[in-house]
Amino acid sequence: MIKITENYQIGILEMDYVSKIQELEQGFGLAMAQASDLNKLEQVRQQYLGRSGLITEFVKIIKELSSEDKKSWGGEFNRLKIASEQSYQLRLQELQIAQKRQVELERASFDVTAYQVGRQFGSLHPCSLISAKIEDVFISMGYQIADGPEIETEFYNFEALNVAKDHPARDMQDTFWLNLPGYLLRTQTSNVQIHTMQNQQPPIAILAPGRVYRSESTDASHDFAFMQVEGLLVGRDISMANLLATMQVCLQAIFGQQRLEIRVRPGFFPFVEPGVEIDMECPFCKQGCSVCKRTRWIEICGAGLVHPNVLRAVGADPDEFSGFAFGLGLTRVVMLNYGINDIRLLHTNRVAFLQQF
Repeated sequence: MIKITENYQIGILEMDYVSKIQELEQGFGLAMAQASDLNKLEQVRQQYLGRSGLITEFVKIIKELSSEDKKSWGGEFNRLKIASEQSYQLRLQELQIAQKRQVELERASFDVTAYQVGRQFGSLHPCSLISAKIEDVFISMGYQIADGPEIETEFYNFEALNVAKDHPARDMQDTFWLNLPGYLLRTQTSNVQIHTMQNQQPPIAILAPGRVYRSESTDASHDFAFMQVEGLLVGRDISMANLLATMQVCLQAIFGQQRLEIRVRPGFFPFVEPGVEIDMECPFCKQGCSVCKRTRWIEICGAGLVHPNVLRAVGADPDEFSGFAFGLGLTRVVMLNYGINDIRLLHTNRVAFLQQF
């Protein structure tokens, strides 16, 4: 009698190796076929091919056989082990491919609008919404969106824009000066125009939205930080007619009224000559309301033809090139468009307020 492992408490002479090999092969094949996922296949592997698995323990019998029996049965035992491992690898690959396809199918059919309990929804800030609308209008007219630094030097914020040394805007009540000599928080986005004209030859068409800072007391209609958008067009034969047509198209698109009229009044700005104040027809009434203060007109922006001194400051010849520039209070447009009566609401981060947009 030959001693065999504990899993098989029968004598070697009583064992029919052929039938036992067939039994293991059939059982293993059926178990793998029934394994519908990788976890179940792993259970089958451990049951048959693990350290104490049925096939593993059966193959160990070869060590107890005589030399003659090893020659007779060694090939069959080895074939059983190799064939079982190969069958397992093939089934493993099949299930891995099936699992990958299932994941891809689930991703392809994923419903991003599906409701989720307790999910919080966000939205764009009203300033972002209006800024995007204005940008779309000017991009459609061939303008590029430009950006620049909020910490600026006197040259870019004042000198290059033809603002004299004794101009009131340089006083502390209007400007945030930094401890670094000659540096300040920009008071308008006009500095972007200077940076652009220094680095780019005409023709130039840019729109520069951004945050600006003024040393002002905060109340319902004033804040020390607010949004502004400025535009610049420089080329040959640019006239006031180009400026007025551009502003009318812009305001009509922002307020969604194709017949919105504008009017022009003389105005002074150091960096343009001539300078104008542009009013728009009140888009909210026909006979006067609280928004337009019963006048039917709303002051909306300052503009004009680029001053020759500004062109000279950036190395452009005013005899060859001309252009126009305008400054639009983006925060003011937001308040008009959405009927917001307090500028401070735009900075409070109150969820109840922001959820309206």
